[in-house]
Amino acid sequence: MSIKSKVLASAAAVVLVGGFGATGELSASAATPSCGSSCINLFVQEFTSHSSHPSFVLDVLRQGAKTGQPIILYRAANNDPAEDFTVTHEGTVHEYYKAGLVSSGLNLHYSSLEAYQFEYAPNGAGSGLCMGVATTAGQGTPVSLQPCGNTARVLWVADTYDLSKGYVPLINGSDTNFSNPYVLNYQGNSYPTDMPRPQLTVHTLSKYSSGTVFNNQMWGFVKGVLP
Repeated sequence: MSIKSKVLASAAAVVLVGGFGATGELSASAATPSCGSSCINLFVQEFTSHSSHPSFVLDVLRQGAKTGQPIILYRAANNDPAEDFTVTHEGTVHEYYKAGLVSSGLNLHYSSLEAYQFEYAPNGAGSGLCMGVATTAGQGTPVSLQPCGNTARVLWVADTYDLSKGYVPLINGSDTNFSNPYVLNYQGNSYPTDMPRPQLTVHTLSKYSSGTVFNNQMWGFVKGVLP
């Protein structure tokens, strides 16, 4: 679509760790040297004590570049192509609504927020597969590789309404629950080294009594080749 534009440079408004600034833009970074400046590494706040060196980042289970392959978190490393993802800025939710690709409800609640696709790109080579869900987002829907393209299921909306310390929830574009949207979620009571590896899911946005979002639903990214 014409509204797509690759985000390959640092955003003007970078907020602390994540670069999910007021504009909703992302800076570029990389897991492997081959992926270089066109890649990013997403990580969850729950397992991140030092934001510049996250312990675990987004990963494709067993490097499997096929539809339905589970998305997990794994130890951050600069020699693991399973951690290479590129980001495509898809414009605002309202732009997607005008194109007929997201619902009027999503537009009503999040029209000004930015939407993104995250494509699996081992060693910098695009796979045509993006982080998404196979069906309309619901409670506990597994997150896996799905064909990139013009579908809300592989869109992720940066919920900067709940921005905190550079982390944001990522709302799936197929969301239909607008009071408690379905967001990218790391399963509670799980750890990335557990066997079998815990798969990411979507889950209703959850908040502490203070109004802040649960740490396992808050996402940021790190710039540069992973150490």
